[in-house]
Formats: sequence, C-alpha cells, structure tokens
Amino acid sequence: MKTYQPTSKEVTRQWHLIDAKGEVLGRLSTQIAKLLMGKHKANYSAHMDSGDYVVVVNCEKIVVTGKKAEQKVYRSHSGYPGGLKEVSYRKMSEEFPDRVIIHAVSGMLPGNRLKDDRLKRLKVIKGDKNPYEDKIKENGKN
Repeated sequence: MKTYQPTSKEVTRQWHLIDAKGEVLGRLSTQIAKLLMGKHKANYSAHMDSGDYVVVVNCEKIVVTGKKAEQKVYRSHSGYPGGLKEVSYRKMSEEFPDRVIIHAVSGMLPGNRLKDDRLKRLKVIKGDKNPYEDKIKENGKN
C-alpha cells in the first residue's frame, strides 16, 4: 500500500469569510492559521501549500483578554545601535488594526519557505464592507 501524496495541480483553494467582531485575538488567529495552512483538508501535506484564502472583516472590533490592552508591546529592531522600536497594542490597534491580526497569524504559521505565500492569501479589512464578496459567494462558503 502506498501513501497518497497530492500534487500542486490537485489543490483547490476556497474563500472563507470571518467576522472579527467581538472575537478574541489569539483564538481567531489560530483558526485563520489553520485555514491558511490547509490543515482542515483531508489531503493536507506539510511540505506543500494547500491552504485557502481568508478574508477577515471588522478587524478594528477584535478584543484581547486580561491586561493585554495595556501591557502588550510590539517590538522591532532596525539592526543599528539604538534601533529598537516599541509600539503599544493600544496605539497599534487604533492606527493599524489590520496589522494586529496579521502579526498574530504570522507568529502562528511555521517559519519556512511557504509562510510568505500563505500570508499573501490573508486579506484583513477595516469595517464590514467586503471587496471579495463575489469570490466568496462563487465558492458557496460563508
């Protein structure tokens, strides 16, 4: 008996719409990461990208639990001396609420050559207006 290995031609990508209104950031991010990787499919294979497209609306209405709204900090470093930048969760969620979700999902995806392609299929939108509505309806999934 041989193990079945799907080919890239056999991958069918579906569109999923997720409403982030009132959802907890970490729990929502794990669901999105699963859909982007394709782990919900029966023919999942870790070495190839078989995930779907994910559209997240109402990203500014996401919530965090505990004291994370005051204590969480996003850090980045330019590589130069004194190049550390820190942005609080509160400021990031007010200015760029889409980046909060993208950063959380990015941390939950494996750090391999497939990560960039998977993140390109994540569409995060402010408000409830969905520009990808025709593709989601065509897919028949909501």
